[in-house]
Amino acid sequence: MVYTALLRGINVGGNNKVDMKILKESFERAGMKNVVTYINSGNIIFSTNGRSKNDIAQILEKAIMDTFGLQIKVLVLHLEDMKKVMSVIPEAWMTNDKLKCDVLFLWEAINDESILDKLIFKPEIETVKYASGAIIWAVDKINVNKGSMTKLVGTELYRQMTIRNLNTTRKIYQLMLAADEADK
Repeated sequence: MVYTALLRGINVGGNNKVDMKILKESFERAGMKNVVTYINSGNIIFSTNGRSKNDIAQILEKAIMDTFGLQIKVLVLHLEDMKKVMSVIPEAWMTNDKLKCDVLFLWEAINDESILDKLIFKPEIETVKYASGAIIWAVDKINVNKGSMTKLVGTELYRQMTIRNLNTTRKIYQLMLAADEADK
């Protein structure tokens, strides 16, 4: 079965430095197969069988601690989870010079549509959608600093999510689909 692991808070502002080649090797030592990393922000696609997502996350968090000495939260998504997220995102959306679009992947503790009630956003300039496992947020680049998502940083909710821009999310999804095809 194909999964992605999204690591929270690595290689940001010079903190929690993690080398992707060494990370790949640590995942392989932890029993993951067909491990592929994508960019330096902690996106790993891999295959494994017979384990729950929570078990996989615990195994990978331990592998990261053993290898790097860092306590990093790992969110594990199955290909079906990612398909649900992708189905909510309009095709026309992308992060470019006009639009900023992020996917806020949620840990189980806050993964419910009622999360939208806890967010304060400005519908006149921002579009916020819930998909099982994620919040999708889009704002015109000229309004990014006026948007409310920047106020989320540092909150308890923020600590229970990991964020990827939409272009990165789409690439992770493509890599997962390719891995799934290779597994067949």
